[in-house]
Amino acid sequence: MLPNVLRTNAADHIPVLAEEVRGLLAVRPGETVVDATFGAGGHSRLLVEDLQGSGKLVAIDRDPTVRPYFNRVKASTRGIQMRFLRGDYALVLTQLAGNGVKADVVLLDLGLSSMQVDRPERGFSYATDAPLDMRMDTSEELTAAEVVQTWDERELETIFRRYGEERYGRQIARGIVRRRKETPIERTGQLVDVVRASIPAPVRFGDGHPAKRVFQALRIVVNHELDSLETGLPSAFEMLRPGGRLAVLSFHSLEDRITKRFLRDRARGCTCPPELPVCVCGHEPELRILTPKPVRPSAAETGVNPRAASARLRAAVKV
Repeated sequence: MLPNVLRTNAADHIPVLAEEVRGLLAVRPGETVVDATFGAGGHSRLLVEDLQGSGKLVAIDRDPTVRPYFNRVKASTRGIQMRFLRGDYALVLTQLAGNGVKADVVLLDLGLSSMQVDRPERGFSYATDAPLDMRMDTSEELTAAEVVQTWDERELETIFRRYGEERYGRQIARGIVRRRKETPIERTGQLVDVVRASIPAPVRFGDGHPAKRVFQALRIVVNHELDSLETGLPSAFEMLRPGGRLAVLSFHSLEDRITKRFLRDRARGCTCPPELPVCVCGHEPELRILTPKPVRPSAAETGVNPRAASARLRAAVKV
């Protein structure tokens, strides 16, 4: 059963794996918590409860529409120092780490908030016809429409295959180029129509929406999501005090692979070639992995929140 605190109104984001995140991060009174992807603040509300009126919360998000959610959490909290920093979490974490700011807990929830998906004007959803935007930070210039309209066929194929793992990337890219010669592709519905027309008929009725991988690829490109993760993870780790905990919630295999590789490399001890009889590198593990396998949502949770189905949670503690 999801706690009532997580759903203050219908537009709010339901935090995924909320109790699992809470348990792994094990926030204690007086600690400093960094929620690097604040969203609607669902996870932060729970973590702030565990501070029990003593400690700090640093909330980061690049989406300008997030501020009212932060203000709501702040208004309901007493005794805790709270700051909101707007920007790409990778850049903000790097700046904080460079300034010597330390934290006991860092959370990265890489999923889209319901407030983004459910607002048609944001252009994230393939289920509603809307302007083809997909910018998390609406002050950025590059939109999904610009990518679809101006990138050449080979570039489109590459991003669909690399970031969407779309097996029909070539056919879809070709279909886009052909269609945009006739009329500009500026809306999500137009793009969905092109995808449907470009793939074999049996695939259109397969597992999930036929355009989901194309939309994922465009969203990743527009928001530089994988670059942010590659940069943000080392900065988040640098900020942690010894004993500090890091948790990452990912929602597709590309994010999860980057996270898994980062944690595995930092958890490794000796890096000497196996033929050496004794260690000469002196390399010590920098973290201890708390989740040997990623934590997945239960059937009960996905029944309440189907968007949680693809979530994977990994966590580690700095040694």
